[in-house]
Amino acid sequence: MSDNPVKAYKNLDFLNSPQARTIRMVCEYEEPQVRFREHRVRDTIVFFGSARSRPMDVAQHDLAHAERELARASNDDERAALQSNVDVANKGLRLARYYEDCRELARRLTEWDMNRAAAHRYYVCTGGGPGMMEAANRGAAEVDGGKSIGLGISLPFEEGVNKYVSPELAFEFHYFFTRKYWFTYLAKAMAVFPGGFGTMDELFETLTLRQTGKIKKPMPTILFGTEYWNSVLNIQAMVEWGTISEKDLQLYLVTDSVDEAFNFLVHALEQNENE
Repeated sequence: MSDNPVKAYKNLDFLNSPQARTIRMVCEYEEPQVRFREHRVRDTIVFFGSARSRPMDVAQHDLAHAERELARASNDDERAALQSNVDVANKGLRLARYYEDCRELARRLTEWDMNRAAAHRYYVCTGGGPGMMEAANRGAAEVDGGKSIGLGISLPFEEGVNKYVSPELAFEFHYFFTRKYWFTYLAKAMAVFPGGFGTMDELFETLTLRQTGKIKKPMPTILFGTEYWNSVLNIQAMVEWGTISEKDLQLYLVTDSVDEAFNFLVHALEQNENE
């Protein structure tokens, strides 16, 4: 047995210490880069959206169950408590249609990409979690030979990357900022579905980088779900107040149609390839 002391780069106590934070940051840049090069990943189509959305069949089952339980309530207090479960299930059902649209759009983009006579691929890329992220990875996996990326993040309430992410392209980040770097660095297009704070953070950071010219490459972007986006955002008001320019509204397209989203993104990607 060797009496030599542990080398610094093998000392897990040190590597997990505050003093080694910069080393861990560099690892979250270098390790993904090595893997992306190994698997020849150069271009991605990034999908953002709520981790809370669920498939339509699951949402329908949850609502039916909640309604059955409510119907069995024997008093007003029990009925009030069970009504809240029905309300939550109705919200889930409302969001479920976007899960299915996200899944279909990712499937169609993966199918289109794999049928191209091109030297490189466009990989569907998500945050690797449940909800809309799962939907996009699932759609890509439904194409024979389809692969997709999951840039997971360590969170106390999530179990890790979803089962539809290609294992060799599954990542687990600690730092949000390194994760967002890999989202934007490889992205050639974005599809943003209804989501919460995390989705807004990712959307507005990317819009800011494009608006300010920090991202110079074209990045066609769709916001899917007119009712949702019009109810939670009023970007037109920013134009009216003079805090953004009218031309900034051209940074994205709002749509409710998988066909329109697919055609818009494919046309833009093909056009950008030829320029």
